[in-house]
Amino acid sequence: MKIQLTINSDLEETEVHIHAKAYNEQIEQLMKQLQASSTLQKTVVDGYLQQEIHLLKITEIFSIYAEDAKVYLQTDEQEFETKRKLYELEEQLAKDFVRVNKSTLVNVHKISSIQMGKIGATQLILENDTGIPVSRKYLKDLKHHLGIGKD
Repeated sequence: MKIQLTINSDLEETEVHIHAKAYNEQIEQLMKQLQASSTLQKTVVDGYLQQEIHLLKITEIFSIYAEDAKVYLQTDEQEFETKRKLYELEEQLAKDFVRVNKSTLVNVHKISSIQMGKIGATQLILENDTGIPVSRKYLKDLKHHLGIGKD
């Protein structure tokens, strides 16, 4: 088997092309592995708790935040550390997560309410009763992502 990698900065996402003389069991296995990997990447994030690696479903994550040069994934029950950068997770999870302040991403499906406080202080309340401050800089993007407010 010959493997070739071509880097093209014009591509929006990674493409995999398989050129084969014939369709056989080896090609079928390769395709299944690639499809499983692609699907898994979009539905789970790796989180670390002590010496264990957990594959967290995106739907289980309430928020992602950075603190002291580390990034954490908050679920209903625990917080897991991740080796990924906040901006990488923001790009990867853009469909389900939105940045609400400099160091926090929130799962839009876990937002229970938005509290508009005095003098422009806004706070999100998540389904697990966690309050997360929203900075004015990100409020417009949050509303747009949720489809509320004026354009």
